[in-house]
Amino acid sequence: MAERGCRRVSDEHQINRRDFLKNAAAAGAVVGAAGAGALVLAGETLGAATAGDVYKRPWWVRQVDEPTTGVNWEAVQRVNARTNILIGEGWRHLVGTDEAARMQQITAENEQQRILNAVSGYTLKDYALDAAFTAGQHTMHRSFLGSQQAKTPEERGVPRWSGTPAVAAQIIKVAMRHMGAASVGIVHLDERTRRLIYSVDPDGKELVFEDVPTAYEDESRRVIPNRAEWVIVYAVQMSTETMKRAPTKLAEMTTELSYLRGLTIQNSLQEFLRGLGYQGLGEATLNGLGIAPALAVMGGLGELSRQNRVITPEYGPMVRLFKLITDLPLAPDRPIDAGIARF
Repeated sequence: MAERGCRRVSDEHQINRRDFLKNAAAAGAVVGAAGAGALVLAGETLGAATAGDVYKRPWWVRQVDEPTTGVNWEAVQRVNARTNILIGEGWRHLVGTDEAARMQQITAENEQQRILNAVSGYTLKDYALDAAFTAGQHTMHRSFLGSQQAKTPEERGVPRWSGTPAVAAQIIKVAMRHMGAASVGIVHLDERTRRLIYSVDPDGKELVFEDVPTAYEDESRRVIPNRAEWVIVYAVQMSTETMKRAPTKLAEMTTELSYLRGLTIQNSLQEFLRGLGYQGLGEATLNGLGIAPALAVMGGLGELSRQNRVITPEYGPMVRLFKLITDLPLAPDRPIDAGIARF
């Protein structure tokens, strides 16, 4: 009898899946509205558009003055990327010429055996696909000053483009979305954020700020004009499906592909800026110029997470980050708080 009574009570309070989801959604809307209202009253901006009013972030992303992980700017110094083993060919300088050659020989032998044994993820097809995108990076021109092929306004006999920083940011972001960038942020270089630009590039050339009108490069230095005060930092989305195959060549392929896309965007952006009458100073080497994750955080692309990677609200950590310096005045973006670091 008691058992039947319990069953009857359960039946009376039974709720189907559709009603449950409907009620949960309503509850979430109330809580979300209450939370949003509290933040608005506190002066926070939720889901605000990025600089240039180009696109809005998800409603739960708010803009803040400082990164959520905090930065002790007094302790930040410009980095000599030549000594960083994680950038470019830095590992060769660490282990020495002989050890680097020995490691490469082992790599070549392992590669041959894997292909002959048809190891999944390391077949000839996998190596060929990875090589296709690696080769693309080597055959495409990468430089600090750009290819300088586009006609300048002066060469066309017209004034260079001019407009407000907000409109300039809008133009740049819309153009870069066409070029293939997943998201774009803008950082103003000041006394603090200049420290995120390398003191020495991975190839050993010094990066120097000088009071000159035009950037230039010689055998030992890359000179950045003081008037070039804006960093355009952008993300290229990566493939989740191929990255799931890590550490195989398929996973390497998606990395190489994202770097190739990043380089393609850089070359196009440098020529676009030149056509407007401004300078675009890019990565002369792979992962060159500055600390991409730090600039991405300052430009509001994402938060530095507890996995020591930048996580974006839109794409998670599945992005590669790139940057370029320009003298085109741009409206800067702000860091964001999407609850990522707290989570």
